[in-house]
Amino acid sequence: MKIGELARLSGLTPSRIRFYERIGLLKTVDRRPNGYRTYPQQAVMILALITTAQRAGFTLDEIRTLLPPDLKHWDHATLMDALTRKIADIEALQARLTQSRAHLLRLIEDIQARPDDMDCAANAHRVLTNMLAEHPEALDVTSDDIRLLDATDRRQSVSTGRRKKTASC
Repeated sequence: MKIGELARLSGLTPSRIRFYERIGLLKTVDRRPNGYRTYPQQAVMILALITTAQRAGFTLDEIRTLLPPDLKHWDHATLMDALTRKIADIEALQARLTQSRAHLLRLIEDIQARPDDMDCAANAHRVLTNMLAEHPEALDVTSDDIRLLDATDRRQSVSTGRRKKTASC
């Protein structure tokens, strides 16, 4: 099949398919004398595996090491080890995010608990002093953690039902 049909079947753009070919993830490509690429039916499955692995948090380098040159020859032990490690990474991320979320919710509550007679600058000083006195490392989320989150998770925010005040500071 040609790249247009593969793009339609896989849901990927032709440029993404060519990128995967260029970096060595998609190896089952033949060239016709006219220069057109042709792909076997197996390419649809390989692209689906790549997409699924990326959604699960695997990097392209990790995927490259896991994908066998032929789908009939999986290294079972390596695959199981990589999947188990990725689950452990996700569980560690979930624990850090749960802790970070709890700290942020406490911070929001502290900000919103501003006494009526306190101005914004004094409240900011009070909140920062409280925050630093607790656990300064509590809000530590790394860039590696963020890449594991999908766009929906990153857009979630604290619900409006938890807000006590809507002050300008």
